[in-house]
Amino acid sequence: MFRIHSLLAGLLFLPFALRAAEDRPPNVVLIYTDDQGYGDITCFGGKGLSTPNLDRMAKEGRKFTSFHVSSAVCSASRAALLTGRLHSRAGIHGALGPKDPGGLPAEEVTLAELVKQRNYATAMIGKWHLGRPAAFLPTAQGFDQYFGIPYSSDMWPKHPENPKGYPPLPLIEGTEVKETPADLTDLLHRFTTRAAEFITENKERPFLLYFAPHLPHVPLFARKEFQGRTERGLYGDVIAEIDDSVGVILATLKSAGIDDNTLVIFTSDNGPWLSYGDHSGSPGPLREGKGTSWEGGIRVPCVMRWPGKIPAGTECAETLMTVDLFPTIAAVTGAPLPDRKLDGGNILPLLTGAPDAKAPVEFYPVYYGKNELQAILSGPWKLVLPHRYRTMGPEGSKATGGIPDKYRMAEQSTPALFNLTDDIGEARDVSAEHPDVLALLQGHAEKARAELGDSLMDQKGAK
Repeated sequence: MFRIHSLLAGLLFLPFALRAAEDRPPNVVLIYTDDQGYGDITCFGGKGLSTPNLDRMAKEGRKFTSFHVSSAVCSASRAALLTGRLHSRAGIHGALGPKDPGGLPAEEVTLAELVKQRNYATAMIGKWHLGRPAAFLPTAQGFDQYFGIPYSSDMWPKHPENPKGYPPLPLIEGTEVKETPADLTDLLHRFTTRAAEFITENKERPFLLYFAPHLPHVPLFARKEFQGRTERGLYGDVIAEIDDSVGVILATLKSAGIDDNTLVIFTSDNGPWLSYGDHSGSPGPLREGKGTSWEGGIRVPCVMRWPGKIPAGTECAETLMTVDLFPTIAAVTGAPLPDRKLDGGNILPLLTGAPDAKAPVEFYPVYYGKNELQAILSGPWKLVLPHRYRTMGPEGSKATGGIPDKYRMAEQSTPALFNLTDDIGEARDVSAEHPDVLALLQGHAEKARAELGDSLMDQKGAK
C-alpha cells in the first residue's frame, strides 16, 4: 500500500462534503500544460517572463511548491493524472505514437467517469496522448466533448530528427478528423476559445473541464500579438500566450457568475525538454529536466484557486503528486470513489489550509522507461535508485531554432538520499548521515517492486 488515509481529516471535512452534496457541486477546471518547467512562471522564480494571470492565481489561491508527476514523460504522466493510479498499473510507460494500437485501458476509471456519477458535463480540450484509435479517445473515456490533437504536436512530418516517422497531425472533434494537418499557428487560441464556450454553455450545471494545451512542447508557435513580448524569445512568448489563455478562462468563469464555485488547478505534465536549448523551458533550481526522475523532470509548478475555499496568497510545501487529484476531486464533487486501488490521497485539507494538514501518502514510487523504478519520494526525502539517465551535462544545450542537441547518458551507480528541503537541487547525498531514513525508503522501494515490479531488477509485480 502506497497511501495512508487520514481518517481524522476525512471526518473534519465531512460537513464540507455534505454541503457540496446538498448544493450545486463545484465546477473543476484542470489545466495541464506540456513540458512547462518549474522555472517557467514568475511566481515560481521564473525570469524574463510575463505570467500575470498565473501570478494572480497564486495571489488569490495557493502555490504547491513540491508537486510531482509520476513519470517525466507525456502519456505516462497523463494516465496517472486522470486515474489517480500510477501509470504502471495501466501498462503505459512512455509516450504513445500515432501507430500504437492501444491506449488507456477501458477498465481504468477516469476523472470524467468519476464526476459523471454526479451528472457533470465533461470536456477534454487540447492534447490527449492516451491513445489514437477511436476506442481510446476521450469520448470513450467519459468525456462528453473532445476537441484536440491525439498526441504530441511534434509527431508530424516536420519533426527535426524523424520527418518520415509520422503522418500529418490530425485535429479531432469527438472521433472525427476535422483538419489534417492541424494548423499549429493559432491552435492554442482555438483551444482556448472552445474551452470558454464550454464554460459558458454549461454555466447552469456542474462541469469538469480538462484543458491540456499542447504547448510549450515543441514546435513552438506564438500568435503575432504575443511575439516579442518577453525577454525569453519565442519560448517566453509562448508562455505569455499560455498565461493569456488562463486569463481568458478565469474571465469567462467570472462573467458566467460561477467564479466562486469553481476549483481551478494549473500544473504541467513534466519538466522542460532541455535538449531544445532556446526552445526549451527552465527547471529553475532543480536538477535535469524532462525524461529523467531528477526533480527537474518530475517536480512541476502547481497553483490552485477557489475563492472562499482556498486561502489567498498561501503556499504548501508538502510533497504531493498528481495521483492525489483524483481522490481530491472526488471529495470536492461528492462523487463516490471507484472500487479499485488508488495511489493518491485526498488533499482537500491541504487545499483549504486546515490546521496541521499533512500529505495523506507515505511514499510515492517514481517510474520511468520500461517500468524502471528510479526513485522514491517520502516527505522531504528522496531516494534515487541506481539507473542510467540522459543529460545535457553542466554545459547545457546550445540548440537554437527548434533543432535539438544530442543527450549523453550518465549513470547513478549507487543509491543516493537527498533532503529536498535543504537541497532542492539534489547536489548532496546524505545517505551516510541518515542510514535509518535510507533503510526506510529502501523498504518502500521493495514494497513498490513487489506490487508493480521493476525492470531494472528484472522483477515482476503482483498487480
